Amino acid sequence: MDWKKLQNGSDIRGVALAGVEGEDVNLTDVVTQKLAKAFAIWLKQKNGKSLQTLAVGSDSRLSSPDLRAAFAVGVVQTGNRIFDFGMASTPAMFMSTIDERIGIDGAVMITASHLPWNRNGLKFFTSEGGLNKEDIKSLLEIAASINDDDPMQQTSVQKNIEHLNFMDTYCQSLVDYIRLRANIGEQPLKGMHIIVDAGNGAGGFFADKVLIPLGAETAGSQYLEPDGNFPNHIPNPEDKTAMRSICDAVIRSKADLGIIFDTDVDRSAIVDSKGAPINRNALIALIAAVILREHPQSTIVTDSVTSDGLKEFIEAHHGVHHRFRRGYKNVINEAIRLNANQEESWLAIETSGHAALRENYFLDDGAFLVAKLLVEAARLRVEGKELQSLISSLKQPNESKEIRFSILASDFKAYGEQVLDHIKNTAEQLKGWQIVSPNHEGIRVACMAEDEKGWFLLRQSLHDPVLPLNIEADVEGGVARIEQKVLTLLSNFNALKF
Repeated sequence: MDWKKLQNGSDIRGVALAGVEGEDVNLTDVVTQKLAKAFAIWLKQKNGKSLQTLAVGSDSRLSSPDLRAAFAVGVVQTGNRIFDFGMASTPAMFMSTIDERIGIDGAVMITASHLPWNRNGLKFFTSEGGLNKEDIKSLLEIAASINDDDPMQQTSVQKNIEHLNFMDTYCQSLVDYIRLRANIGEQPLKGMHIIVDAGNGAGGFFADKVLIPLGAETAGSQYLEPDGNFPNHIPNPEDKTAMRSICDAVIRSKADLGIIFDTDVDRSAIVDSKGAPINRNALIALIAAVILREHPQSTIVTDSVTSDGLKEFIEAHHGVHHRFRRGYKNVINEAIRLNANQEESWLAIETSGHAALRENYFLDDGAFLVAKLLVEAARLRVEGKELQSLISSLKQPNESKEIRFSILASDFKAYGEQVLDHIKNTAEQLKGWQIVSPNHEGIRVACMAEDEKGWFLLRQSLHDPVLPLNIEADVEGGVARIEQKVLTLLSNFNALKF
């Protein structure tokens, strides 16, 4: 088996169920047991404790219960202790590692986020946060070295697996946070109509266990029941069908606010009372406005594809906008690095909806992000205002587009670098074009001609043989004009297809 194929940056991802042509199952119960043993061994090497206490939870995917059970068995076979949390959220799994009452040394979430129904994966946590790419590489090397007839497999297992409902503890922490920060009584959301769309993932808990205890009306919430077939829409705030669904539900229910989560609740987005989505740049601006009121001059770390309008908004609110590489771990680690270097940063956030706040251990927690925004919504309601009033000055582009070029060359990374070097060497030869600096990913070009007034970013995908091209323009037809010029510059690269 090629264990390296299971690595997806700082996570494990694989095919867990057969049924899709051309995809071989490589994330089996046996593989998952070995990954559990490898994690226990890795933890022992890291902290020197002879006995580890681990926890495992999972989302609503069809394969998740079996993989969760296999992971628990693997941990017990190493002689360590394991708590099975059942269905959980990714942020809750991390939070268990800092809850001193149960003493979790390491936690794992069985999830593949928004990927298709037959995929699954594992996310690993210690009290220091999620594992990094180098850690996953080491863990896979350990797993590959574990012998199938290891004597540890003779241990009796089921009686040593402990079941614990940690989600109630996690939910109560969100309720307590909103009550404390809103400071307007036990039910600060009373009189507000807020609906949730969980997409049949693991996020349905938010309506019953967070919103209702705080006094909110939740009628009209949809797809709260877990269903790994995802029959209604992909649980993904970036998916247009999913966003349209929650927007329509807000209008239909005449709600004050809509909330949508991804499968494992580490990402979220919201919808205002008019059914308008607040996601991507708008979501970043909204939480940035709150953060910058609390922490003026803070640096806001985002991924590389954010708009010029967002940069202007952050600077107008006395913040510093720091664009960095795509990938939620990249953005989070950059914010942590800045703080270590005495550059205060309280927010790391991707346009995908991954948002990590310094006050919350730099954990990308979609439910905590929503909780913080609900505090603000409750406060504003007392003043007769709504959340969207905070971003009324955000300048939105007139047009935007993303093109994804497939790289057909065998060494796609090297070929992609050739393409980027070519753009770097030729872009500024065109009138009104200027390479943006500093820039931490790909090539970003400001297109300042009167008939363009926009920008583009061409970059390499983190893991796939793809070059995404993002374009925005403030004038009608600007995107098409920028696109045509970029295509002309790329015309000699025959291994690019879109």
